[in-house]
Amino acid sequence: MPRIYIYDTTLRDGAQTEGISFSLKDKQEILNALDEFGTDFVECGMPASNPKDAEFFESLRGKRTRTKIVAFGSTCRPDTRAENDPQLRVLADCSADTVCIFGKSWDFHVTDALRTTLEENLRMIDDSVRFLRSRGKSVIFDAEHFFDGYADNAEYAMEVARTAAAAGAGWVVLCDTNGGTLVESVTEITSEVVRSISVPVGIHCHNDSDLAVACSLAAVKSGATMVQGTVNGLGERCGNANLCSIIPNLMLKMGYDTGAGLNGLTHLSKKVSEVANTRNIPHLPYVGDKAFAHKGGMHISALRKNTRTYEHVTPETVGNIRRVLVSEVSGRASIEEKMRILGIPATDKNTDSILNTVKELESKGYQFDGADASFELMVRKSSGNFNDPFDIAGFRLFIDEVGDNKLTSEASIKVVDRLGNVEHTASDGNGPVDALDSALRKALTKFYPFLSEIRLVDYKVRVLDEKAATAAPVRVLITSSDGKENWTTIGVSDNVIEASLIALSDSIEFAIFRKETDGKVSE
Repeated sequence: MPRIYIYDTTLRDGAQTEGISFSLKDKQEILNALDEFGTDFVECGMPASNPKDAEFFESLRGKRTRTKIVAFGSTCRPDTRAENDPQLRVLADCSADTVCIFGKSWDFHVTDALRTTLEENLRMIDDSVRFLRSRGKSVIFDAEHFFDGYADNAEYAMEVARTAAAAGAGWVVLCDTNGGTLVESVTEITSEVVRSISVPVGIHCHNDSDLAVACSLAAVKSGATMVQGTVNGLGERCGNANLCSIIPNLMLKMGYDTGAGLNGLTHLSKKVSEVANTRNIPHLPYVGDKAFAHKGGMHISALRKNTRTYEHVTPETVGNIRRVLVSEVSGRASIEEKMRILGIPATDKNTDSILNTVKELESKGYQFDGADASFELMVRKSSGNFNDPFDIAGFRLFIDEVGDNKLTSEASIKVVDRLGNVEHTASDGNGPVDALDSALRKALTKFYPFLSEIRLVDYKVRVLDEKAATAAPVRVLITSSDGKENWTTIGVSDNVIEASLIALSDSIEFAIFRKETDGKVSE
């Protein structure tokens, strides 16, 4: 099985994503996750660019990893010897045994960005690679803007690649830095480079034309044996080639070996999102929550016979799970499969009853495909195997204006548990819904202490009939968390407070049910 080497640049290129800034601890966590996954190379940053990266590389001195730690930098400056270039000296002295440097391969960039001659640029590449090799470093050369350069001046772009190879670079990586090259051009040009130089060729694509994954795979088919990219496609502008799509395509569709533990892919994707403090992208292929989510009744009916009918790979292969959604387009098969997953016996009577209830509620604005927890509660209540843990006997909201035209919110609420015990309490909040949430959990914590760990982490409101203006019904979706797992509930009403309370109540009922049955909450 042919071997393709995976080069991850999440900690450098991915860190250039708008809104992302990795701390030292973040970098260490992501490196550990990539190492555990089996990534061949991890580019950990630019030690010459900032104190945080310098500290990170120093902390890695002597660290034993399966992955090869890579430091990133550039060729020496024009009219400067490599041995006298400060950032190259930092690269030479850093803890990484492998260094990746980029150099210009587009004549336009050489003359207009670097403001130097084409001959001097070749000298810079040769001198920089030779210097780092003399200091014991393995060198990867990133030929920046290679495809644009080849389109304008193919002879010079090829001379850049040959110069890096002759100087001792272990890899020459062709970069589609602007992300605008089409697949057929990548195929043709990569094939030409592979035939023309004596060292292995890699590919590094950006996603500005939404083709980074396709171009990367095309380069591999043309002979490239290294793929550079990021987890979840993080990166500047439109991002980099998404390794979470590239790796399974290489292994499952193209017959290549990457050395990666494919069943850990979804975990890696979510780990990086968590550390980067970004929301998981649900529609990502292979690793997204929606990647194996099925909603249509006919689809689900076929899936129950054979999952190959509507899944190109099994979700477990990449560490993901299959999800069956229910909605107004659901059929009996959808309800029966969902009940099977929940462990509730399905009969003709309760299946038809639940299906009719779903369709009726969704006609009023409910949307159960995005609120599995509320759907599970509805099914269990309809099947007669659910004992309400509490009732809300009443509540009040107070909104007062204080100094500087600021509003304060206070909620009082009275709850009764299933044994008839009453608790009446109040709480402040940042707005009426937050106050209501705090008061409800505060009251119920007396009966269910673990609820103090539950937090509301997302709150969405959608107006269902814009023409009705302020009298329009609204849908509220609430995502709650116990710090380990999340679950989503829904409420619909023409009163946003009532809709919020329905969703809040479902959220807490779901948490209590899971705690009392198996000690965990699952989405």
